[in-house]
Amino acid sequence: MSDFRIEKDSMGEVKVPKDALYGAQTKRAQDNFPISGIRFSREFIQALGYVKKSAALSNSSLGLIDEHIAKAISEASQEVIDGKHDKEFVIDIFQTGSGTSSNMNANEMISRRANQLSNETLGIHPNDHVNFGQSSNDVVPTAIRISAVLAVTNNLVPALEHLRDTFISKGREYADVVKTGRTHLMDAMPVTIEQEFGGYARQVDLGIDRVKSALKRMTELPQGGTAVGTGINTHADFGNKFAAKISELTGIDFKA
Repeated sequence: MSDFRIEKDSMGEVKVPKDALYGAQTKRAQDNFPISGIRFSREFIQALGYVKKSAALSNSSLGLIDEHIAKAISEASQEVIDGKHDKEFVIDIFQTGSGTSSNMNANEMISRRANQLSNETLGIHPNDHVNFGQSSNDVVPTAIRISAVLAVTNNLVPALEHLRDTFISKGREYADVVKTGRTHLMDAMPVTIEQEFGGYARQVDLGIDRVKSALKRMTELPQGGTAVGTGINTHADFGNKFAAKISELTGIDFKA
């Protein structure tokens, strides 16, 4: 038995691994960009899942795609969010400038999985349904922002807070220890460990404030701008619906 299946696209036939959820465009991109071997991060893949789930549910609420199709896409996208299909995202991080290949990787993989979940009864298409009302030019920038916000909120900020608190607690532990303070690589005046570590803690705390301030600007999403930022080929209310839905799913206040 062959280890491949034959898929067809506008360029003809292409061999795709038999059990892969992705399709012809993903396989072509994988073959065309064997550059670094580096793939997108877990956070970016998770963000793509959030984008596709939010888009399907938003388009369904606007009456643009069938609710059963949206439900199947939502379920498949949730599996992406949960990390069940990371191995399906096979394209090198160095690829087309707009990230079209990774957008299509998500579209093909999610549509195939959604069809499996619906017992192949709905004919869910990568472009006509999963990518409905979207463009790589708003999907990828949106996913970048979401992944950055998730990574910073869930990983960076907690790590910095732990570092700050450790400096404070260690400073208190050695509050009575006096050492020589140094300036310009020379001994200067005496300071306690608590005073020195308190300075370190304050610098980390200021860094946390700057990071959180930057996050506020990262929560404004370009989704709904489509190909050139005008919103052509999508519903006028899609951007706001999308932002509300993804805020609901992530617990983070995103805006259109």
